[in-house]
Amino acid sequence: MSRVTARRRMRRISPAGQIQRPDTLAVEEPLEIRLDGRSLTVTMRTPGNDIDLAHGFLFTESVIGAADDVVAARYCAGTDDEGRNTYNVLDVALRTPAARVTTRNFLTTGACGLCGKTALDEVRQRSRFPLAAPEPLVDTEVLAAMPGTLRGRQSVFEATGGLHAAGLFTADGVALAVREDIGRHNAVDKVIGWALRENRLPAADLVLMVSGRASFELAQKAVQAGIPVLAAVSAPSSLAVDLAVDAGLTLIGFLRGDTMNIYSHPERIVAIPASRAHPA
Repeated sequence: MSRVTARRRMRRISPAGQIQRPDTLAVEEPLEIRLDGRSLTVTMRTPGNDIDLAHGFLFTESVIGAADDVVAARYCAGTDDEGRNTYNVLDVALRTPAARVTTRNFLTTGACGLCGKTALDEVRQRSRFPLAAPEPLVDTEVLAAMPGTLRGRQSVFEATGGLHAAGLFTADGVALAVREDIGRHNAVDKVIGWALRENRLPAADLVLMVSGRASFELAQKAVQAGIPVLAAVSAPSSLAVDLAVDAGLTLIGFLRGDTMNIYSHPERIVAIPASRAHPA
């Protein structure tokens, strides 16, 4: 398998002076996803969990509807300039050949030129799993612990400081799957692909936790996977909030310590008792 970290020389400048030394960086390489031998798309990603990534991407873009739709996913042989094996082309064989699919059919790559209403309508039409139920109920103390748990499972981030992470948690805070990637959307596709292959979709009892901001793209993927709660350590975008309100998704931003902003459907969140809460 390709390496997930690489060493590069750099010059460090600090008040103590200058020093040249190697630095550990997250690897970024292209992954070409093919369908039945035909090129479908290329994404820049950190190698690792590529089969989960492909499953999650194909599912959230409505190319497949279940893990059984995929007969096989195989790397195509290749070598780099130094003769080492590369694993940057993944051919996915489908049980039933897909109708002609191009990147223009993908909501996440076709957002340019779409207005907000059109984007929301697209998600509504593609969604398989309504988020109507008020469950799961998640305690704010459980949510507050999730970023630390997510960070603790980021082994490559610990070495490089350069990766996003996504995790699927139970309502009582157990991390079922954590994935890292240079692209936040890839990290989410990897955990959704894991859930698809483990027969955990729709993930109506789980929370999706992400290490960065909550964009429309990530909210769309959560809705497509039937995940009712999306929490992020940073800010949501305006269109992500609009989608969350429209689709029934509980969207939480700025989840840091025991503070958080709930932007939509707060009925799933159980606040700590008033006697233990900080004064306004």
